[in-house]
Amino acid sequence: MGLKAQDTSELFFEDCYVPAEALLGEENKGFYSLMKELPQERLQIAAECQARAEAAFEEARTWTNERIAFGKPLFDKQVVRHKLAEMKTAITVNRAFIDNCLLLHSEGRLDQYTASMAKLATTDLAWNICDEAVQLHGGAGYMWEYPVARNLADSRVPRIYGGSNEIMKELIARTCKIEG
Repeated sequence: MGLKAQDTSELFFEDCYVPAEALLGEENKGFYSLMKELPQERLQIAAECQARAEAAFEEARTWTNERIAFGKPLFDKQVVRHKLAEMKTAITVNRAFIDNCLLLHSEGRLDQYTASMAKLATTDLAWNICDEAVQLHGGAGYMWEYPVARNLADSRVPRIYGGSNEIMKELIARTCKIEG
């Protein structure tokens, strides 16, 4: 569907022998090794989606300022201006959170819950911003020739990989229970 340059497929390792010197980490502890890196992976996904949302917004902003409909730029329509204002606000607020997460990561203080919130918020943001950008492009937004169409397709799978957004909600919810 999206991320056309990425070769995604199933791999099967049946009767596969790995010599001891080729083993990474401890035997049968691979998932635990992977789990240690999940906050960083989720932050990387969030940063990628933040950039995608910002790019989609810029495409929509340019399009609505340049596209003439009924003798005037689309931007002259109040509903279009308000939609762009909503998009820009959501992107700017989320950018501040992602910047804070990057700072926490650089200081070794990014925990799995904050990283999960970053992934959840930003992958949903990218999906919503890309969808709105396609809408603002009208029929042209649905054609592969326009970056907004590709951005929309590419913004779907980050809500699945790195732990689905439903799993992110479960992880985050653990911080919401009051014990006692």
